[in-house]
Amino acid sequence: MTRILGIETSCDETSAAVVEGTGDAARIRSLVILSQDVHRIFGGVVPEIASRAHVTAVVPVVEQALRDAELMLAEVDAIAVTHAPGLVGALLVGVSFGKALAFAAGRPVVGVHHLEGHLFATALEHPDAVPPFTALLVSGGHTLLIDVPAWGEYRLLGGTRDDAAGEAFDKVAKLLGLPYPGGPHVERTAATSEGANPHRFSRPMLRRDQRPGDADYYDVSFSGLKTAVLHAVRAAGDGLPDRERAHIARAFQDALVETLVEKTVRAVARHRRPRVVLGGGVACNGALAAAMRARLAGRGTTVYAPSVRLATDNAAMIARAGLFRFERGERAPLSLNAFASLPIPGLLPASHDPR
Repeated sequence: MTRILGIETSCDETSAAVVEGTGDAARIRSLVILSQDVHRIFGGVVPEIASRAHVTAVVPVVEQALRDAELMLAEVDAIAVTHAPGLVGALLVGVSFGKALAFAAGRPVVGVHHLEGHLFATALEHPDAVPPFTALLVSGGHTLLIDVPAWGEYRLLGGTRDDAAGEAFDKVAKLLGLPYPGGPHVERTAATSEGANPHRFSRPMLRRDQRPGDADYYDVSFSGLKTAVLHAVRAAGDGLPDRERAHIARAFQDALVETLVEKTVRAVARHRRPRVVLGGGVACNGALAAAMRARLAGRGTTVYAPSVRLATDNAAMIARAGLFRFERGERAPLSLNAFASLPIPGLLPASHDPR
């Protein structure tokens, strides 16, 4: 049985976890996540503050993960650490600590791509959420539609051309006078919308005349949707009433969700995948998961969404992806570095569609 200690510091969560097992039979033995609430004050993550907080938290978080797993460091087979993508300063804390810990313990280190971690996350709770599947990764920094025929083989179908879905939620929340992070607050506010909604926003980059091979067939764009919300808020005048705020939030969420669902359905139909796997922080959105399941119910396609703790940034998914890479014989040198942007390993370009 292989045991992997995972470390995640790509943004504003300091996390450590132990995953043990073999392949898709792996399970979480421990998971510790420490979030940095200080960023709420600024309405967004401040990179320098995040980096300093990781420096303070990484040692006790890792120690707690080992205690919860009832393991000594010597009982761990390898250390997996997120090295891309993310905030470079934050990533460097985890990478530097992970390499030092691995060196001191005489254990190998495995570099993990953060987004590949999200692809593995849902399978830690749902054993059937394994390839082949269509993946929709939606977070504050990324919105990607990926075909996954097998672990380690990823075909990029489409992505955002501007704001990520989570970023759009945060910006709309600010326009509506809601707290950061915006996703949960927009969703709760939208749920209070009652009666006929006077607002309906266009579904961005979603047209009936689009065909496979078109540059925008799978891509999404949310900048125009955000601008539509801005105009609606301004038209409401000063002192946005709660009822109007709820209507705008619902119209925004409906437009974003319908766009993501329809783009995903296109991918499922074209590649004939029996499963859809959601990942990233926006996968917590109940409206998205419900709409996806409703839309695919008649196709025999099963939709899997992770729980909140595995949808947001966490080290369990990093340990699981690290286990996959470790079992393939991959080891990172001690020169492993951090990168703000880096393609997922094994990723084919968006234009590579064999059908």
